[in-house]
Amino acid sequence: MKKIILTGGGTAGHVTPNIALLPSLKESGFEVHYIGSYNGIEKKLIEDMGIPYYGISSGKLRRYFDVKNFSDPFRVIKGFGEANRILKKINPDIVFSKGGFVTVPVVTAAKKNKIPAIIHESDMTPGLANKLCIPSATKVCCNFKETFDLLPEGKAVLTGTPIRKELFEGSAAKAAEFCGLVKDKPTILVIGGSSGSVVINNIVRESLDDILKNFQVIHLCGKGHLDESLKGKEGYIQFEYISKELRDLFALSDLVISRAGANAICELLALKKPNILIPLSKAASRGDQILNAKSFKKNGFSYVLEEEELSRASLQGAIRDVSAHKAEYIKAMEESEMSDSIGVIMNLINDLTNA
Repeated sequence: MKKIILTGGGTAGHVTPNIALLPSLKESGFEVHYIGSYNGIEKKLIEDMGIPYYGISSGKLRRYFDVKNFSDPFRVIKGFGEANRILKKINPDIVFSKGGFVTVPVVTAAKKNKIPAIIHESDMTPGLANKLCIPSATKVCCNFKETFDLLPEGKAVLTGTPIRKELFEGSAAKAAEFCGLVKDKPTILVIGGSSGSVVINNIVRESLDDILKNFQVIHLCGKGHLDESLKGKEGYIQFEYISKELRDLFALSDLVISRAGANAICELLALKKPNILIPLSKAASRGDQILNAKSFKKNGFSYVLEEEELSRASLQGAIRDVSAHKAEYIKAMEESEMSDSIGVIMNLINDLTNA
């Protein structure tokens, strides 16, 4: 039986694509192991899947001054030693890394042990952890063609992000019943990211009376961001967070308003959902969401509204535009080269393990 070590952690976005690969890996006969941090979010997610889990020391490498910058390199060195011992013990045929700082020791140790390593970069420009991993990687999976110019020649492969199979199995009828909405009125799903977005929450709620004339709204507003004054408003339902019912909410939705995190927008692309992207501003990030959104706009997948131009009028205009050109957005997404991310990545894994 072939063996694979998956690694990735720090945020759910560095874990869920690995989880999406699990059914195909098992169907292909792989014995799967996982390396993450001692107590990161990935530990519970992976252990709940029944996958053997190994924790290692992990240090964050920061671009700004912090006293931990003096101690964390030693944590990374310790993590390298731990990852090296785990690799020697398991002797995997390949390593697949989804990113996060815990992956740096793992991918580096894989190169030392002459084990092929595939890393996945979600954003258009590689984050710091993946930048450190790239020299040790055999291949780099990407979501954007623009990323190819930033990588060593011959390493980049356009794959998109692995999407959980269950997201394609939603029921619009179940969503309507769960939300107390009707099935025959267009529905907008608003997603502000895992922790919510105050900017998006505010503009959607300010615009509700206009939006509800033609649409129903399902609003995932983030923990602590419910507006009690809007409870019971006809055609509007809000949740702090949704997990297993998300697939049903997608099935009911005709249009999605979302941040432009790489995993989120790849889900929209895979599900062929017309969308309005409102990327996190450069003032609040390294600007990766802006670049992601611009690429999706260029390819005809998305309508983009930057925070600086966000208003009731601009949001209403965006909704009208996407609604009027819905078929064109769907056609562009159907023609995308990233329609089978899991298949492309599995071919890559099998090619490298059979070499």
